[in-house]
Amino acid sequence: MPSPLTFERFLQDTGVSRETGERLEAYLAVLNKWQAKINLVGKSTLEDPWRRHMLDSAQLLPLIPQGTEVLMDLGSGAGFPGLVLAILGVPQVHLVESDTRKCAFLTEAARVSSTKITLHPKRLESLDPFPVDLITARAFAPMTRILEWAEPFLLSGAQGLFLKGQSIDDELTEVHKIWMMQKERFPSRADPSGQILRIGDLTRV
Repeated sequence: MPSPLTFERFLQDTGVSRETGERLEAYLAVLNKWQAKINLVGKSTLEDPWRRHMLDSAQLLPLIPQGTEVLMDLGSGAGFPGLVLAILGVPQVHLVESDTRKCAFLTEAARVSSTKITLHPKRLESLDPFPVDLITARAFAPMTRILEWAEPFLLSGAQGLFLKGQSIDDELTEVHKIWMMQKERFPSRADPSGQILRIGDLTRV
């Protein structure tokens, strides 16, 4: 098992500026504080937070299509990857989270990291569609459910960028029974068993 990723190594590996890294540090400090009150992330992941959460989220930045202005993060939870990508400079980030306690955390984390976000405290299926360039999600739901909920956005031309685990092949088998799409897969830099799935041109079979 690798040694925990340090703050300095995170900056080196991602090219993130120290100023931006310090905003991520402030975010992480709030996460540690709130984790004692509500379950935001798996307890063991906080033994290596710069790898398991910050790098895991930041690795999406180079994969975001050029010209992306509006990003919507589904089931944002503790803010990964959406809030991290907002801190890293994605212009307009919408976080969708139905849990009121997690919404309170996201509001505080955005405040202490001086990050502008738009928070939608509701379930995705009750959200009125609006123009979006990119949809992200991590540890949210199987791909069939994600695509069903995000269909109004994806059929309007948005792309998807999803952090997935070992079940990705089984999930795609089910997806292909319903959907056709352009897709690319990338290995995760944060988790040897993880993959990143980028999709576009979604249509029903």
